[in-house]
Amino acid sequence: MRIHFTVEDLARLRMVASLGPVAESVFALDLFGRTGGAFFNVWRRHVRDRLGEGVRNVEQLIRERRASAELLEMAGRSPDRAAPRSPAEEWTSRRVTATMLGFCQVAVLPYWSRVRGHLESEREVYGRIAITNGVECLLETLHPRLCWNPPVLEIPDAEDRDVHLNGRGLLLSPSLFLQGRNHLFLDRENETGLPALVVSAPCTSAVMSDLMETPAPDDEALGALVGHTRAAALQALTESCTTGGLSERLGISLAGASKHATVLRKAGLITTARNRNTALHTLTSLGMALLHGEPFTAPQPQRN
Repeated sequence: MRIHFTVEDLARLRMVASLGPVAESVFALDLFGRTGGAFFNVWRRHVRDRLGEGVRNVEQLIRERRASAELLEMAGRSPDRAAPRSPAEEWTSRRVTATMLGFCQVAVLPYWSRVRGHLESEREVYGRIAITNGVECLLETLHPRLCWNPPVLEIPDAEDRDVHLNGRGLLLSPSLFLQGRNHLFLDRENETGLPALVVSAPCTSAVMSDLMETPAPDDEALGALVGHTRAAALQALTESCTTGGLSERLGISLAGASKHATVLRKAGLITTARNRNTALHTLTSLGMALLHGEPFTAPQPQRN
């Protein structure tokens, strides 16, 4: 892959510490399904134990060998496809999303505070390089497997194609769980709308042991997963209410409450029953599980 920069793209280069715990879970899913990296074995064992019966759904998802970009789309970290889904596609999307959120709950969120702290440190290192030596030096040292040949960033182990940024800029992000895969390119990241390049952060066995050996409680875990306002919405919906009731409980506008309810419904965390002009929102079993920090088993298709 060859990513072509213009002067405008270099000026609009941005870096975040992470695309978030859901994106890290997509990368971690691949890592969970592979062997190797002895310092990940303890993590794999903890995750398998905490998944319980849900490990079968995770293993099925691994066997399906879905591309990371597709999983990110289903989990909301890249834009939804424009074409409407068939009922079968919609069911599959909900199953995959439920499995990914359940996996995120036990594979990433218990470690998220330390993982994010590590990734923020990596971003600071990259930032100092850019400030001290310029953006081109940053691109030269971004990852050992990437080659900066101005004005093109070459990625030898990616698909053979040319990506022209055409002044849109590029979002860079390090990842802890993208070990062994080096990079992931997204044509458009959902929250920023920018093309995005995720690169695996350098990490020693000593650092990994410190980050991953013992899961830690994280009071901000649910907020990190769905956003703080939507986490509050889940809390508010422990007792079913209408959109207007949700608006009052959260102290936000009716339009804002409706928007958050739509996102939570698409993620399978709530259901909505409509009666004329009234919509009643209720937590699903997945929403309850995430709210209370319990393992969740994704639904299986009904058989005739």
